[in-house]
Amino acid sequence: MSENLDLQTTYSAILVAARERRFISYGDLAKANGAEWQNVRYKMNTHLGDLVQLAAERGWPMPSSIVVNQNNLKTGKLDGTAREGFIAAAKEFGFDVSDPATFVEKQQNAMFEWAPNATESLGLTEATHQETELASVGPKFVQFFGPVLDALRNLGGSAEARQVIEKVVEFADVTEDELKETNKNGQSKYENKVGWARFYLAKAGLVDSKKRGFWMLTSEGKETYLDHESAVALFRDVHSRYRDTAIDDEEAAPEVSQDTSPELFDDPERRFWFVGASWGDDGDQTERFLEEGVWKNGYEEKFAENVALMKTGDRIAIKSSFVKKIGLPFENLGKYVSCMRIKAIGTITEATKDGQTVKVDWTKLKGAKEWYFYTYRITLVEADASESLARRLIQFAFSDSKQDYDFFLRQPYWAKKYRKSADTLTDLQIDEEEAEADIEDTIFETYDIANIVGDGCFLPEANLKDALTRLSSKKNLILQGPPGTGKTWLAKRLAYALIGTRDRKLTRKRMRVIQFHPSLSYEDFVRGWRPDGSGQLKLTDGVFLEAVEAARAERDRPFVVIIEEINRGNPAQIFGEMLTLLEKDKRREDEAIELAYHSEVGERVYIPDNLYVIGTMNIADRSLALVDLALRRRFAFVTLETMLNEAWMNWCAKQAGLENDTVTKIRDLMNELNEEIASDQSLGAQFRIGHSYVTPASGEKIANPVEWFRQIVETEIGPLLEEYWFDNPDKAASATRKLLEGY
Repeated sequence: MSENLDLQTTYSAILVAARERRFISYGDLAKANGAEWQNVRYKMNTHLGDLVQLAAERGWPMPSSIVVNQNNLKTGKLDGTAREGFIAAAKEFGFDVSDPATFVEKQQNAMFEWAPNATESLGLTEATHQETELASVGPKFVQFFGPVLDALRNLGGSAEARQVIEKVVEFADVTEDELKETNKNGQSKYENKVGWARFYLAKAGLVDSKKRGFWMLTSEGKETYLDHESAVALFRDVHSRYRDTAIDDEEAAPEVSQDTSPELFDDPERRFWFVGASWGDDGDQTERFLEEGVWKNGYEEKFAENVALMKTGDRIAIKSSFVKKIGLPFENLGKYVSCMRIKAIGTITEATKDGQTVKVDWTKLKGAKEWYFYTYRITLVEADASESLARRLIQFAFSDSKQDYDFFLRQPYWAKKYRKSADTLTDLQIDEEEAEADIEDTIFETYDIANIVGDGCFLPEANLKDALTRLSSKKNLILQGPPGTGKTWLAKRLAYALIGTRDRKLTRKRMRVIQFHPSLSYEDFVRGWRPDGSGQLKLTDGVFLEAVEAARAERDRPFVVIIEEINRGNPAQIFGEMLTLLEKDKRREDEAIELAYHSEVGERVYIPDNLYVIGTMNIADRSLALVDLALRRRFAFVTLETMLNEAWMNWCAKQAGLENDTVTKIRDLMNELNEEIASDQSLGAQFRIGHSYVTPASGEKIANPVEWFRQIVETEIGPLLEEYWFDNPDKAASATRKLLEGY
């Protein structure tokens, strides 16, 4: 088969697809050219770039806008390298790409509209470039792309860097003189070229270097064999996507982002701490800490557990967090971006003795470094080196690693925020509120167990503390009980207490509420195909996966998903693979699994341990399914009872002005009714009627208690009793009559 790509052939194949208003894959274009995709994959971006150049010169839409990965043929979504190559080509030829998502969609629609009347021929002549050719030479290090892969294969797929460098000599034409050559810095030119080769192969996803000095073939790298032409194509492909990559053999080869600073991760027990240095009215303590060689927690009890975990050899960085809108090194569409400034780094030399202070060997940075997107706002945070985003931050803070802005802007959470302009006043308001919530020293009114009681909870504080402790420990909690026991009400307030405030600026983004029902599916809750408004289907994340991405992006803060009536749907079917990931012991990145629908090849998902799930369950509704054991094992259960106790009576008196005799009479009537319900063999204790039915709202003054109670009995409790005793209407009528006549 051919290994060449012909512009006319490619254009014709794209034109046919566009006239049929469908998308076409890279593999289809290779096939149209009579080529194997594997043989031309690294030529394709350059080839399509040539076609884009012709289109730009002639004022046409971009033909490559409808060329997508195979799994996106239905949606037309451009992602990964397809998106990067397309956007890079568009910018190179003068297109305005301020909003990439909108630009792609407009170009695709324009291509579909233009195609029916488009010319069949590009009008290329013998003298005109038609067949995509690649320069036979590139930077000198390109000659080592294939030998590096061959050497690693020969070494079993992985080896120390020194072994690979020595083995490459056997697979490449390297003379003794070349091995002896050094650059102006005294570094071996040969080793530097191999270093550059490794860098480009890593960017192409063929070599992995998670551990400093240790190189390993990826699964794709094991199956990839590069001749010189393919190596040059790979170089041009990577260089087109990473414009800051050098092509000068004399320049020192950079470190691959995964493996900078070997000493950082050589001790699995080492922890990495990011700490604040500002204490309210005392101001910034950074200079004092540096001079005294210490870091001190400004709180007596808060963060004490974390301070106790700090030990000799741990790395520590002083940071401050805020938001920026202008002067950013990437396009932010005029939106606020969370920023963390690293002021100093150090190594802990002595653990705490007073519970607040640790000794530190500090290094003050010549200039503070600014890190964006994945930031920590609270005073003391441990970065988990086992998580990829935190690992990138650690390398940025404690070594010379640079932040890859494009990588973060490709992550779903930030892509949704910064790849689309705010279209409405609501969008702008949300942006402003989230910006305020991202500022480190913003103070929100706190919310805790005492506030739950103050809002009208009649459970003892000890019970509330137990429930919150179980939620914090188990990560997943279900509040179950009869109707009217305040399950949803309490679920939201437990979430407020966990978050630490009920201020809407924080709760809007950190608390999601959804109700399960028989029609709800995995595609709604986790991810599925949905109409995109233009007659196409789009793979869209559901509420739960959006919460997962948000929690992963802000690891120092708790996020909560509240699921009302969790047993009203089919939990096992709705959760899907997420049911496995919910388990406390699987809340780690190394436990990530593939979803039924993946947005890109090789995507794996895990639930971070700062995402909490609170469900509510009505145990009286006979139409609901029983919760299976797999779900029960992953949740802690708290049963709520009818609470017509002293706390309830005091609430009624204080909030509604009800007399003690009135409250006592209502309590006695409801207790008598609940005893009858509990003793009924067809019902049982789980059908008792909750206190919410007869609890006045906060600040509700009841002028006529008799009329108030009558209306509740006739319109709420009576109909419920009729449902309970649907096969014995006389008993339901009798129970209702007792309530009305007893008061």
